[in-house]
Parts: sequence; structure tokens; C-alpha cells
Amino acid sequence: MTLGGWIALGIVGFIVLALIVWVIGSYNGLVRLRNNVEESFSAMDVYMKKRYDLIPNIVETVKGYAKHEKETLNAVIAARNSAIAAPDPKAKAKAENEISGALRQLFALAENYPDLKANTSFLDLQAQLQSIETEIANSRRYYNANVKEYNTKIEVFPSNIVAGWFNFKKRDLFEIENKKERENVKVEF
Repeated sequence: MTLGGWIALGIVGFIVLALIVWVIGSYNGLVRLRNNVEESFSAMDVYMKKRYDLIPNIVETVKGYAKHEKETLNAVIAARNSAIAAPDPKAKAKAENEISGALRQLFALAENYPDLKANTSFLDLQAQLQSIETEIANSRRYYNANVKEYNTKIEVFPSNIVAGWFNFKKRDLFEIENKKERENVKVEF
């Protein structure tokens, strides 16, 4: 083989090696991003579980003062149970929207009971819920940021080629579906 043949073979070998390194690097980057999405959803799920655990306490406290408001109390529990059973992030987001609406109704109901509004247990539960809601909001932002980065990576050229080869799928953002939920809420205790 001539010197020119060896040089051509070396160039081809270098290009093949560079492509293999690029595919491995792209694949590993996609795996890291996918793991970040899963980890951030798990963190958000922990805060939502804390809220699910707090809801029965709130309902029981309200129930003591508003015994005849069963429809609202049942709606809160049904929304909680639906969220716990949600099988995937999209279903969980929908169920979370239902919980927010049901809790809003519950706290609006509390406005009709001055003794309940003054109850220290109820006030403590409200404070706990407010803290958990803040953590959920922060974890949703973190999750959505990771999903955005992951989705961008699997859609842009040339990493979309590797994403297609290894079947990386786009993930859904955790979004509010109800337009009214996007409006600013006036909270008064």
C-alpha cells in the first residue's frame, strides 16, 4: 500500500472514530438529561405526597365545623385520590389541577365559618399547606426546566439523530390546563 493509501485510510479511520465518540457522547448526554427529568419529577412527587398527606387533616378540621358541606369535602378527597392514582406525569398534572380547584373551594367555604378561621389547628394546617405549595411550585419549575432542556436536546440537530436511533421520546411539561388557574389569586385568611 502506498503512502497516499495509508493517509487516506488514516483519515477514514479518524472520521469513523470521531463519529463513534460523537455518538457515545450524544447518547450519554441524552441519558443524563433523561435522568435529570426523572429525578426532578420524583422530587416534585415527594412534595405532592406531603400535600396529599396533609389534605385529610384539613378536611377533618373543616368537617368539625362544616358538617353539612359534604359535597365540597368529598370533592377534595376525590381529587386527592385521583392524584395519588395518576399513572404518569400528564395525568398527575391534570389531577393536581383538580386538587388546586378543590382546595380553593374548601378554603372559600372556610370563610363562612368564623370559628374555623380562628382555629389554631386550621391556621397551622393552612400555613403548612402554603409552605408545601411553595415547594411544589419550585419543584415544578425545576422539573419543567429539565424537561425543556431534554426536549430541546432531542429535537435539535445533530443530537436528534442519536435520539431517534435510541428511541428517546419527548416529555410533557407540568402545565396548568385550566385558564382560570393561570390568573392571580387573592388569598385572604
